[in-house]
Amino acid sequence: MNRSANSSIPTGESTSLLRRAVFFDRDGTLNVEVGHMIRLNHFEMYPFASRAVKQVNDAGLLVIVITNQSGVARGFFPEEHVHTANAQLVQHVQADGARIDRIYYCPHHPEGPVEKYMQTCNCRKPAPGMLEQAAAEFGIQLNQSFVVGDRFVDIEAAHRVGASSVLVLTGAGGEELAAYPNVRQPHHVAGNAEEAVAWILAHL
Repeated sequence: MNRSANSSIPTGESTSLLRRAVFFDRDGTLNVEVGHMIRLNHFEMYPFASRAVKQVNDAGLLVIVITNQSGVARGFFPEEHVHTANAQLVQHVQADGARIDRIYYCPHHPEGPVEKYMQTCNCRKPAPGMLEQAAAEFGIQLNQSFVVGDRFVDIEAAHRVGASSVLVLTGAGGEELAAYPNVRQPHHVAGNAEEAVAWILAHL
């Protein structure tokens, strides 16, 4: 059963004009990777995250966050938990004068065990569903856009829609880079999200 991704914090507006976006992964890219974030007080932003988002804002590109949250399907935390963490992310960047236009998340996993979310979907990265949903809702030209993340599921999702990809070495990035030398590689490797944005802005 395929099901579209869920979204939270809809701060942007849809448009019929083709636009470009930077799609950021959340955990390990904008906030510190702590595994499944069972305790919300473990949510901690990287100090460079708001600067990275603001630089994308200033360049006129949309900022979209796409995040797998299989902890919901695995029964580690309720779906409301994801909304709360996403709200913390938005509030943090807003306090620094930056803006996230939309956050999409996938709560599914084919092995569950929470029956409501136990499914094979088109939104769990590396499937491109969240990217495609954002493109439809915001008029985004995916092959002129960028994906930034710390895992190869982010990189593969970018490849599947023709977007450019940047693997960051925060979170699991360094381990993933060493572990997967024979899969489709990122267009660039950066130390963190701010360095990734610098590369993106140089290649617009």
